[in-house]
Amino acid sequence: MREVGIGIVGLGNVGSGTLAILAENGREIARKLGFPLRVVGVCSRSPEGKHLPAAFDGVWRTANWRELVAHPEVDVVAELVGGCGVAHEILEGAIAAGKSVVTANKELMALEGPSIWTRAARAGVNLAMEASVAGGIPIHAVLREGIAGDWIQELSGILNGTCNYILTEIEKHGTPFETVLAEAQRLGYAEADPSADVDGLDARSKLALLGSLAFGVEIRPEAVYVEGIRRISPMDFQYARQLNHTIRLIGAAERRDDGILLSVRPALIPTTALLSHVNGAYNAVWVKGRYGSDTLYYGRGAGPEPTGVAVVSDLMRVARDLQCGGPSRVAAFGFSRVGTGAPISILEKQAAYYLRFRVKDRPGIIAALASILAEKKISLEAVLQEPCDTKHDLPFVITVEPTSERSIQEAVARMATLDFQVEPPLALPIEPLQ
Repeated sequence: MREVGIGIVGLGNVGSGTLAILAENGREIARKLGFPLRVVGVCSRSPEGKHLPAAFDGVWRTANWRELVAHPEVDVVAELVGGCGVAHEILEGAIAAGKSVVTANKELMALEGPSIWTRAARAGVNLAMEASVAGGIPIHAVLREGIAGDWIQELSGILNGTCNYILTEIEKHGTPFETVLAEAQRLGYAEADPSADVDGLDARSKLALLGSLAFGVEIRPEAVYVEGIRRISPMDFQYARQLNHTIRLIGAAERRDDGILLSVRPALIPTTALLSHVNGAYNAVWVKGRYGSDTLYYGRGAGPEPTGVAVVSDLMRVARDLQCGGPSRVAAFGFSRVGTGAPISILEKQAAYYLRFRVKDRPGIIAALASILAEKKISLEAVLQEPCDTKHDLPFVITVEPTSERSIQEAVARMATLDFQVEPPLALPIEPLQ
C-alpha cells in the first residue's frame, strides 16, 4: 500500500510530542498499519526556529497553514494549535480541501464538534479527536467502540490534571491552595493564568465532549454547571477525613428520563471509591452502563508524550480508513446522528452536602444555622469541629441529609448574610461514588 501523507499544524508541546513519536516509533507504526506514515510538512508561526527530530530535518516547513492544507501530498491534517479562532479555520479549510483531520482541541470540539463532524461526513472525510480529552486515556475509543453495545447511564471523572495535582498536594502536605498553585506553575502543571484549570472551565469542555459521546446528543459547555477549587483548604481535607471521604474536582454527566444532569465541581467522595485513589496529574473516567455496569479508565491526562500517543493513534486510524475503509466506518461521536440535548438544571440535583463555616464565635450560631436549614426542610446530620484557638475565625462543618441543590443554595445565601460569618459558607456535595 502507498504511504499516507501527514501535515502537522502547530509545533508546541503536543506537536513536538507527536513528531517525536512518529520519528522514534515509525517502524513499529508501519508494521501495525502495513504502510508508512510520512510527514510531508509542518506549520507554525516561526517554523525555521523550531527544533525537529533528526528524522525530519529536511521536511518542508511553512508559516502558512493554507499552503500545508493545499499541498497535494498531504492526506491528513493534524490541527495542534488550540483555541477556537485559527484552529477552526484550519479544520474547515482542510475539510473543504477534501483532507481528513485529526485534532487535540477540546475547546473547539466541545463548542463546534458535532457541526464540524457533520461537514466532514458530507465531504467524505474523517474527523478524529481522541487527544481532546484525557490525552493518555483512549476514552473516545472506549465510548465510541469499546462499550458501544451498552446503554450509558452516567459517567464521572477527574478530567483536569492540574486541579488533581493541587488537591492531592493540599491533602498530603496541608499546604494552602495559593502555595500549591505557585508550585504547580513552577513545575509547568499550571499556566501563568490558571483560570481555565482551577475554575473548572477546562474540565467543563471535556465533560461536554464526553457527554456527547456517551449519550449521542450535542452538549454545549455552557450547559454544564461549574465551580472551581480556589476555596478548598487544608481544613476541608481534615474534616473530609473524619467522614472517611476525600475531595476531588469531579465532572459528572447523568442521563435521566427528563434530560441530562451535568456538573463540574469539587465534591466529597468516599475513600473507598476508586476515583479517590487518583492522585497527582492523573485523570480517570468511571462509566456506568445499564448492561456492562461499572468500568474505570485511568492514565495521564496531559503532557507531550501521552497526548502525542493519542494524536498518532488517531493518525493511524484515519490512515487505515483511507487505505482500507471509509470515513463513516465509525462516526466521530459514536452515533450516526447527534441529537439535541436537554440539560437539567443543577438545582434539581439531590445529594447530601458538606457545609463548611468560618465564623466569629458567639452563642447561638448553631441554632441560627439550624433554623435556616429547618425553614428549607433540610435535615441536619452532624456537626464537626476541630480544636481551634482563634475565636474570631472559628471553622466548623455541618453535614446534611440528601436534599435538593435548590434548597442548599437558598439556605447558603441566607446564611451568608448573618453577621457572624467571616466568609460565605462553602457547600460541597457528598457523592456516593463506587
